[in-house]
Amino acid sequence: MSTGSNSRVPDLEILAAKIRRNTLDICMQRGGYAGQGVALADIAACLYFDELRTDGKGWFHDRFVLSNGHDAIMTYAALAEHGSYTLEELRTYNADGTKIDQSPIEGQLGFEITAGSLGQGPSQAAGIAWAERQRGTDKRIYCLFSDGELQEGNVWEAAMFAAHQKLSNLVYIIDNNDLQASGATTNVMSVEPVPEKFEAFGFFARRVDGNSVTEVLDAFEEAKSVAGKPYVMVCDTRIFVGIDCLREALPMAHYVAQNAADWEAGLAEIDAKVAALTGEA
Repeated sequence: MSTGSNSRVPDLEILAAKIRRNTLDICMQRGGYAGQGVALADIAACLYFDELRTDGKGWFHDRFVLSNGHDAIMTYAALAEHGSYTLEELRTYNADGTKIDQSPIEGQLGFEITAGSLGQGPSQAAGIAWAERQRGTDKRIYCLFSDGELQEGNVWEAAMFAAHQKLSNLVYIIDNNDLQASGATTNVMSVEPVPEKFEAFGFFARRVDGNSVTEVLDAFEEAKSVAGKPYVMVCDTRIFVGIDCLREALPMAHYVAQNAADWEAGLAEIDAKVAALTGEA
């Protein structure tokens, strides 16, 4: 799936818009982590449709570890475009008896670990990267976690291990949106400067605009050229970016209840953007 070329940018921007739409469609049934799914759509498009290599059997050769369960909505929305889930299945998100959990467990399609116990993903991803190297494979391991998780000590234990082991097959992706359940991360307990902290642990670190397909692609390409160090992308993202009516109405929404958003207005706005991007407007 990886081309290493920015000629893919227009196609990926269309996919990101569709992932945003899928996120709203899923969350409007019972509410959910809509803002994060929308904000992470550009990263999801680049990750699933350009960066992760195919295994030739309909799945991926490389491995992706989601640490923060509330960002599972990103994976669900992206895998709907991949064809691994139908929207009908995903519309049962958070319903009684559903398999489409808000914070998925290990074995759910698309999820390597049980997500939601914050701070666990970086450690498990580092262990997977070390194991794949021991096995002699060329698999690359990607792990998404949130800026709030940087308040967990085991994240830094994982960073120390990964750098010591020189895990150049490991890429950390930080959703740096300055928001956690109890408020702005900068107010609860600031984690900045994030890149400099990881550099001190021995990572190659880069801060990017997580809502720019071009910058995300460039960072993924750079990560493959870094030898002897793990790589961390500190992705500055913005809740509900790309859907202005919801971003303005819900600027600090960690979780959105079903009746708290004008979902139809959001769908109409993103539908217009998809039509403009595809030339159907």
